[in-house]
Amino acid sequence: MNNVEEIMTSDPVTVNVDTKLTKVRSIFRGGWFRSIPVLSKNHLEGIITRGDIMFLSSTKSNIEARVIMEHPKVLATPEMEMDEIGKKLLKSDTVQVPVVESTENMHLVGILSIGDILKKLLSNGTNPKISNISLIFTKKVIKASYDDHISKVWSLMDETGFSGLPVLKKNKIIGIITRKDIIKSGHVRTGLDAVDRSIKVEKVMVTPPIVVTVDTSITEAAKLMIENDIGRLPVVENPVYIKKEPKRVREANLVGIVTREDILGSYLN
Repeated sequence: MNNVEEIMTSDPVTVNVDTKLTKVRSIFRGGWFRSIPVLSKNHLEGIITRGDIMFLSSTKSNIEARVIMEHPKVLATPEMEMDEIGKKLLKSDTVQVPVVESTENMHLVGILSIGDILKKLLSNGTNPKISNISLIFTKKVIKASYDDHISKVWSLMDETGFSGLPVLKKNKIIGIITRKDIIKSGHVRTGLDAVDRSIKVEKVMVTPPIVVTVDTSITEAAKLMIENDIGRLPVVENPVYIKKEPKRVREANLVGIVTREDILGSYLN
């Protein structure tokens, strides 16, 4: 049985409690981080996520990290078993967890994500308890249109808690837009009145999207997520694939979506 210490990322990127939020936002824009631990003398004080950064106004340059950081929903220690922390992540609806020496001293030693667990399960050759996507994907999907304003997507993500949405044009999926894409684009403000309404989804979305079908195996879907560092895969019918990139589509009929949490659950539950 693998434990957290074997698969965690040691020496993760962190910020201090007094780091200005404009600097934190810059770190998010420059990397692929889903969350950043907040420290005081290497003592874990909190964590800031992409969702928190979505609410940050460019004018609030003097606010410190301590103002918007959250207390981690889950904590891991190096000796915890991988399956145990995986189940805790799923139960708490969290994708990353700080790793501390112990809950008594809170000395940060690493960070662990659902992706890290999936990667280890794949390298171990572990078989999921469920065979394919058809048994776990969500059919009711919150979607965006290619000509929606970023402000509308900002609202949808705020209201639903979803960090990524499929993008449709003429009822066909043509792309994906995520919190990461919006943060990286720089079009993040606090309050809808402060969002640049001239920016549309098609300018920010990732296209062509990587997709799966109902016949795709859980293992193949997990590999796609790990190889491309993505948290969700649209489930489609009638895909028109890109010849040079056989898992990406020019367009397709959207029938659902599967997330990394769904995939991990198929291994652990």
